Amino acid sequence: MTRPLHRRTVLSLLAVSGVAVLAACSDSGDAPKTEAPAPADPPAAAVEAPASAGSVDMAEVLQPGSLPDMALGNDDAPVTIVEYASLTCPHCAHFHETTLPELKKKYIDTGKARLILREFPFDPRAEAGFMLARCSKDNYFAMVDVLFKQQRNWASVQNAKEALLQISRLAGFSQESFEACLTDQKLLDDVRAVQKRGAEEFKVDSTPTFFINGNTYKGALTIEEMSAIIDGML
Repeated sequence: MTRPLHRRTVLSLLAVSGVAVLAACSDSGDAPKTEAPAPADPPAAAVEAPASAGSVDMAEVLQPGSLPDMALGNDDAPVTIVEYASLTCPHCAHFHETTLPELKKKYIDTGKARLILREFPFDPRAEAGFMLARCSKDNYFAMVDVLFKQQRNWASVQNAKEALLQISRLAGFSQESFEACLTDQKLLDDVRAVQKRGAEEFKVDSTPTFFINGNTYKGALTIEEMSAIIDGML
């Protein structure tokens, strides 16, 4: 999964069919969770916090890695969430489209929680997407957001290179800067090192995986589940 490839491999592999890519994000094979509309009457019952899948030393998790952590929220927030995700994972896209906006509004923007996103690509297309996000500098999260929202327009098409180029142009990339980013061997190695560390040191084997104040949770958590977890830590 993290074997070295030649300099232009990621760029050239983007033209390979991605039909099977979207099934690679989880070892469970479950469909992403969908949120049923809340009934008007009676009010929905409170959601219990899901059981943790284990625990980790959060101090170790937060140690610097091969790339600077990309984070949303205050450094001194009482709850820290580390998410390992793949850009070609529909479970991850579902979380970022349905849960993250409410999580940001309710906890991150209010100083109660901090979210760190770490790269865990399962395939060259996800690697390329994360490389482009990193090359976007201060627009990292904006690029990630667009790539998740447009996931089916680039992750599973015949020619992902052209699809990613068109998305990247909207983010200010030129043909030259696009290709320079995707042929940056050091950046590719660093993205793979983030994934390798997650797998080897913290036993990440599916996405999304969350470490929340030392507790491990797997799968695309709903805002109700996230709230139940975080509220119990405040």
